[in-house]
Amino acid sequence: MSIHPRGFDFLRDVDVRLSVELGRTEMKLKDILALGPESVVVLDRMSDELLDVLVNGKPIAKGEVVSHNGRFGLRIVEMVGVEETADENAIPLPGGAQG
Repeated sequence: MSIHPRGFDFLRDVDVRLSVELGRTEMKLKDILALGPESVVVLDRMSDELLDVLVNGKPIAKGEVVSHNGRFGLRIVEMVGVEETADENAIPLPGGAQG
């Protein structure tokens, strides 16, 4: 199999579902059936925690809610799984070796 010279550029126009998860909870069915106007469902996330940003159900980032032109928006704060490179975190060792 050969890779097209453009790499994966052809995938840039593929539609995916981006969603933001406020939190989760587990409830008994009888409690769900009792929900109505003015009901409050407490979630497992604290109000000051960052929200999970998911693409097709897979976490890719964390963010915070913002207001943009009268609508909800999301400011990406960090990307999931993106860490500083080993070189940036390396501790210099004697003799020029890095650890």
